Amino acid sequence: MQTELDRLLNSIRPEKTVVETYNRANEAINTFQASATIEKWDDFGKCMAQLLQHIDLRVLRLSRPVDPCLDHYLSWFPHVLMKVYGPNGEKAAFEIARTGNEGGLYSVIKAVAMRVADEYSQNEISAKVGAYLDGLSVDEQLAACSEYISKYGYLLPSEITESNAIRIKANFRKVLEKHPRLLLTFHRVGR
Repeated sequence: MQTELDRLLNSIRPEKTVVETYNRANEAINTFQASATIEKWDDFGKCMAQLLQHIDLRVLRLSRPVDPCLDHYLSWFPHVLMKVYGPNGEKAAFEIARTGNEGGLYSVIKAVAMRVADEYSQNEISAKVGAYLDGLSVDEQLAACSEYISKYGYLLPSEITESNAIRIKANFRKVLEKHPRLLLTFHRVGR
């Protein structure tokens, strides 16, 4: 018989969250049409805004754009590029796209799409974990944590399962949020 924890973990398993979101991001990459060359900053900004809109349509499976006039995406793209390329990310990405070095515009498009997919999959996982835990009393959360440790404790480093697994109990939300990526990591090791 499946427990509530089992149902949660099934709903956030990597194939349903991370992998599926990355597959839709790859679809967005493959269907996005961009100019072969980018020479001007304004053209680059418009291209990135259109890309983010296209990613939203594909990854979130929207029937129409959130912001058809691109204003939201024009203000969002520098933040995404800073997460991908660091503090001066928008400048670094523009130079990569402009010069064609390091994979050119395609590499920027791919990096942005994968970063957004990563955020969206993590948001989905966090929302499901939050809804699950918010529906439990403190005693039920502790029981769910004990159930998790008994079923998945062998996957976790011994230093966080020692001393009655107090670190897991104190950070159970984070542990559950990281569970899909933990399984993905172990799946990759087995290949």
